Amino acid sequence: MAETQAKPRTRQAKPVKRPASASKANAQMPATAKKTSTEQASGDAASQRIDQRIRELGGWRGETLARMRALIQEAVPEVLEEVKWRGTPVWSLHGILCTGESYTKAVKLTFAQGAKLPDPSGLFNSSLEGNTRRAIDLPEGATVNARAFKALVKAAVALNAASKKKARPTASKAPPVKLLSGGNPRIAKGDGDAPVQAYIAAMPGWKRDVGQRLDALIVRSVPHVRKAVKWNSPLYGTDGGWFLGFHVFARYIKVSFFRGASLRPVPPVPARTRTRATSTSTKTTRSMRCGWRPG
Repeated sequence: MAETQAKPRTRQAKPVKRPASASKANAQMPATAKKTSTEQASGDAASQRIDQRIRELGGWRGETLARMRALIQEAVPEVLEEVKWRGTPVWSLHGILCTGESYTKAVKLTFAQGAKLPDPSGLFNSSLEGNTRRAIDLPEGATVNARAFKALVKAAVALNAASKKKARPTASKAPPVKLLSGGNPRIAKGDGDAPVQAYIAAMPGWKRDVGQRLDALIVRSVPHVRKAVKWNSPLYGTDGGWFLGFHVFARYIKVSFFRGASLRPVPPVPARTRTRATSTSTKTTRSMRCGWRPG
C-alpha cells in the first residue's frame, strides 16, 4: 500500500479592513502630502519648497498652483510664503491669508477668514457651511477672475490687520495705590523721579495739587535735585544728603526740612512742630520761601 504524503496547508491572510474614517482621511489628503517633507519653513526656504512642489505636481495642477501664487504676489507684494501641514503652501500677512492645497481632482485655495470676506463675484465654491473658512476649488480647465481674486486677497490682508490691531492687548491699568492712615500713599521705596511722581499722583484730593506745586518749586530751585521715596515719603536731596521731604496727613501735608534749624530765616512754624533739634517741619506750603539757605 503506497504511502500518501500529506500536503502542507497554506493559510490565506485575511484582508485587513481599514476604518472608514482612515479611508476618508486618505481620500481627502492633498496630493502633495506623500512626497513633501513634513518640516515647516518660511521665507526664502519656503519659497524654494513651493517652487519644488509646483515642479513635482507638473501638469494642470502645477500650472494652476503657480498661476494662483502669482496672483497672490501681485495683489500683495510683501506677502510671506510659508510651508506648513505636510508641505502645504501658506501665504500670510498679519496672519494667514490662504493655503494652496493640491488634490487629485482640484487645487484648493482656502481662506482662513473667508466667511468674513466680501465675495461679490462668487469665487468661493467650497467649504461654504462653516463660520470661518471659505475655499475656492479649481479643477482641471477652471478659470478664475484675476481681478476679483486679487481683491479678495487684499480684503483678507485688511481683515487680518484690523483684527490684529483690535486684539492688541491694551496696557493693563495699575492697581490703585493703597492709602495708609491719614491718606498717605503707600509707594514702594525707590530712587529717581518715577516713584516720586507715583506718590504725588496718588495723593488724595487737593493734596495732589499741592504736591505737584511743591515738586515743581523744588526742581526749579535745585535743578539737579536727587529724588527718592523712602518710608512712604518723597525725599529731595543732593550729593551731600537729603534736605527735604513731605508726608500726607488727614488734614494737612507736612513738609520737613532735615536741617531746618540751620536755615536763615528759620521756616515760620510753631515750635511744637519741630521733630528734633536739627529738623524743622511745617504744616503749610504757603509760607515756604525759595530764599531759605543753610546758615
